[in-house]
Amino acid sequence: MAELGGKGEVKYFSEEILRKQISVLMRAWGMPEDYISTTAKAMADADACGIDTHGISMLPPYFKRQRGKLISIDGPVTIVNETPVSALVDGGGGLGYVPGVTATKLVIKKAKKIGMASVAVRNSAHFGAAGYYTRMMAGESLVGITTTSAALRKVAPTFGKDAKFSTNPIAFAAPTRRNKTFSLDMATTTVAGGKVRNKYNENLPLPIGWANDADGKPTTDAKVVIEEQGGTQTPLGGTRELGSHKGYGLAAMVEILSCAFSGAKIMASDSDTQKVPGSMDIGHFFLAIDPKIFNPDIPFEESVDQMIDDLHASTPIDPDQPVLVAGEPEDIMRDERKQTGIPVPSGLRSAIEDVCRESNAEFLFI
Repeated sequence: MAELGGKGEVKYFSEEILRKQISVLMRAWGMPEDYISTTAKAMADADACGIDTHGISMLPPYFKRQRGKLISIDGPVTIVNETPVSALVDGGGGLGYVPGVTATKLVIKKAKKIGMASVAVRNSAHFGAAGYYTRMMAGESLVGITTTSAALRKVAPTFGKDAKFSTNPIAFAAPTRRNKTFSLDMATTTVAGGKVRNKYNENLPLPIGWANDADGKPTTDAKVVIEEQGGTQTPLGGTRELGSHKGYGLAAMVEILSCAFSGAKIMASDSDTQKVPGSMDIGHFFLAIDPKIFNPDIPFEESVDQMIDDLHASTPIDPDQPVLVAGEPEDIMRDERKQTGIPVPSGLRSAIEDVCRESNAEFLFI
């Protein structure tokens, strides 16, 4: 059976079933076959390691966007220009998984040949979890950095009421030998946008500090953000006293890297002059570095392993909660979900079932 177990309103499914459900819908929407496997693999991987905000929960929003002609499911992915150390990729207005993997493979190839390389992507859409791409780089013994803009303005700058940025994620990964890959993947907001959406899907309140209402006051109501009632998510830190200016600054940095290099739309601008018809015009940025170019005599991976070992040796506040490093919670969750399956709550199942019905596609989460 597809379901591996159930508890209350939550049912559990294998990663394979998630990939199949994603593939069935993408095929129904007209995505080319050679794009489907790349997209399904990346989306299901997010759920497999506990990033539930970036996997199958994105199917309903993707459905609305392709129906609204905001994305082009079959857009061609092309290399616009290229040098030995750089490239610009055009995403064809489609979902960002194929452009993201294309850019990552390209930046890996260039960095391995010359030591360091970067690739920018324009005319793209949501590409899932940014850490998926940096882990690909680390898997090739490279240090990887990825940033991305997004199409929905939902974050107000510190001291402001109006949304100017999206959650603007940053990912960084470094290869290791003894330990699992060091893999940092973070929004520049207090929480990822998908966490607010998931609370909304299940009709649950937000913790204080995640969002503000139209007057800039803290709110627990996800509707003010999701239903665009003037509510905004907070920059990382939540308030100025807790450092929201740092999250705000990081969001601006991500926008510069992702959009100013590629020519994608700057979200903080009220102008639509850069808007490409049939595209969300999102920009991504990828940087890969071969550690050997700095000092080939020093084992880079050993240095990272030693740092991780030293952090693991920290005395924990709670003996039952050891000190972890970036990427380990996802590694732990991946191992756990291989045994238990991936949880799909009732609200999300219902939303995906509606999408399947409207798409004339088989619904597999039963």
